[in-house]
Amino acid sequence: MKLENLAWKQYLLALSTVVLILASVSWAADTDPDHTDIGKRIEKSAEVLNEIMATPDKAIPDGVMEHAKCIAVIPSVIKLAIGFGGEHGKGVATCRTDRGWSAPAPITITGGSWGLQLGGQAVDLVLVVTNDQGMQHLLSSKFKLGADASAAAGPVGRDAAAGTDWKMRAEVLTYSRARGIFAGIDLSGAAITQDRDETAILYGKMIPFEAILGGRAPAPAGSEPFLSAVRRYSHQSREQSQSVPPSQ
Repeated sequence: MKLENLAWKQYLLALSTVVLILASVSWAADTDPDHTDIGKRIEKSAEVLNEIMATPDKAIPDGVMEHAKCIAVIPSVIKLAIGFGGEHGKGVATCRTDRGWSAPAPITITGGSWGLQLGGQAVDLVLVVTNDQGMQHLLSSKFKLGADASAAAGPVGRDAAAGTDWKMRAEVLTYSRARGIFAGIDLSGAAITQDRDETAILYGKMIPFEAILGGRAPAPAGSEPFLSAVRRYSHQSREQSQSVPPSQ
């Protein structure tokens, strides 16, 4: 009986040790941006922007990108069905500053009125803030498209912006991509908010939206692919092409 009790205690001790080791590994992975969803999401956001802009006749117009105040990419927005239809997605945003594009800020988009019209398939979204007023709405860390900030489906094609009044019509131009089709989309009613949890993971602490997008936070490791893509397509001058230096 004593031998059995001893063996049982040894088994429990070994099991507890394994659980503690697994928990520590899981915690380390969850707090390391390179091993979390936010790290993968930054990489995916860069991929989405590169793929969209790779086809000039179906890309976001040069004129829109050149004058953009902020750019947000939300890859793989999914449709929810919890009593009512709705959409939810996570991505990253960056804004122009005096020193170039800001560090990326994690965001979420949630809406119940704009429906994904392709059978509930995941959709990539791109939002382009076109003026200072729209930028201020984004810096507020929470606003609703169509209510707090005017939004419109953006023109598509390198020269599509020529001769249009897109600057006057909307503070935010919206785009979607699904099944290889890239087009403007009506996102009226969708709410944009700061993802506080992923902000804390990415930066090691909670930093206000305004501080990040205002250029007062260093760009974390792993954010360069996304910022590089934004700089490339916004046609910044050499003097403006330096982003906020990565943290060491």
